[in-house]
Amino acid sequence: MKRFLALLLFFSGLSVQAADRPNILWIYLEDVSGWFSCYGEKLIKTPNIDKLAARGIRFDRFYTPAGVCSATRSSIIVGAMQTSFGIHNHRSGRPDFRGKSMGKDFDDIRLPKGVEPLPVMMKKAGYFTFNQSGKDDYNFKWSHEELYSPNSKANLWRNRKSGQPFFGQIQLKGGKLGRRAPKKINRAKVPVPPYYPDIPLVREEIAHHYDCLLKTDEQIGEILAELEKDGLTDSTLIFCFSDHGYKLHRHKQFLYEGGIQMPMMVAGPGIKGGQVRKDLISGIDIAPACLAAAGMKIPKHMEGADFLAKDYKPRKFIVAARDRCDYTIERIRAVVTPQYKYLRNYLTDRPFMQPSYKDPWPVSKKFREMMANGKMNETQLIFFGPKKAPEELYDLANDPHEIHNLATDPKHKKALAQHRKLLAGWIKETGDQGLKTESDAGLLATLKRWGEKCVNPEYDRVRAKLKK
Repeated sequence: MKRFLALLLFFSGLSVQAADRPNILWIYLEDVSGWFSCYGEKLIKTPNIDKLAARGIRFDRFYTPAGVCSATRSSIIVGAMQTSFGIHNHRSGRPDFRGKSMGKDFDDIRLPKGVEPLPVMMKKAGYFTFNQSGKDDYNFKWSHEELYSPNSKANLWRNRKSGQPFFGQIQLKGGKLGRRAPKKINRAKVPVPPYYPDIPLVREEIAHHYDCLLKTDEQIGEILAELEKDGLTDSTLIFCFSDHGYKLHRHKQFLYEGGIQMPMMVAGPGIKGGQVRKDLISGIDIAPACLAAAGMKIPKHMEGADFLAKDYKPRKFIVAARDRCDYTIERIRAVVTPQYKYLRNYLTDRPFMQPSYKDPWPVSKKFREMMANGKMNETQLIFFGPKKAPEELYDLANDPHEIHNLATDPKHKKALAQHRKLLAGWIKETGDQGLKTESDAGLLATLKRWGEKCVNPEYDRVRAKLKK
């Protein structure tokens, strides 16, 4: 971050003129659960995030389209659910992976004709576009030259033409800061949710995330200071949001509240400060809101809506999806309404804790040891047990931890039927492409990337091709 700021300071003398159209800046947080003081957190103070929220709108029920970065990122950048365009499997559509070529046979995923990522549309409309940090996890074919402006790989907005508005993405590591986040939080004082065993390794993970949030708050303060230094505060519409929850098992990659119900703040021109909204907002709504703010037409392929419009009608529900993450094949859908969360688990032949990239972690090994030795209680076994229910229904208003499954409760039969209907209607309307097994090319490419870690039965149909 210091190097990043040094570059900013070097170019701070360049003249910047206010544009007729607002600048638009995404402060995109990775793996960040919203334990900020503006959201009621008591253990830490996050003054810079709080300041941003006070300047605009704090959204209390913002949901991301998936619990993992590339699926969420792909969805948000096109303004539609990842399952609508076949960009739902984590780290798919890559000709190369960690220096290894996939060869000619890989899942070469293209967006449908006429569907353009938001930066392309903004760039065509005259915006200077940039993506600081190089985080460009899109599950479809794209090129930096098409999405982002020349000379945009450094210095943020400062390489644009005089008076040219900008659309920028600043990616902050958030929960992935690791050792870059100084150890400040007393591990004995952190709260442990009832669905995790209260053991030192769990406390360490939770406390470390608080440490990451403190560092992230500092970085956001630095970004806001640079905008202010360049006289851009009043002309820049800022969207600050997280892609999904922190890394512990029931959060990242899954569709419980800790995985997809994330923080978001929006501040800038035309937005009155001190607002708090509790209506349902989806990540697919961000791109349409940006287009509308820039005075541009929202294309038909975008399934989201401009949630900042004066005539905006609140959503009745949102949907989120879990599909393959790395080599772990899973299929879950979530429907969230103002009161309830409905989860449909399609692959009940495997537990939530099937093999995944988290397995080498000390905390994962401890979880599996406790599972094997019968040292987890009934609440913890909802996620860490050998089976998972085909359906889950939670009253979020009264059960925020999602531990009392009402799907088999006769008293909630009507609510269950309503949510089943919402999901079925959404699947039919959007053509959810995640409900069918991944293509042979996609499975084969995953086998090439991960090898013997690919243990799900879906891989069996292409294993022979890998040996040829």
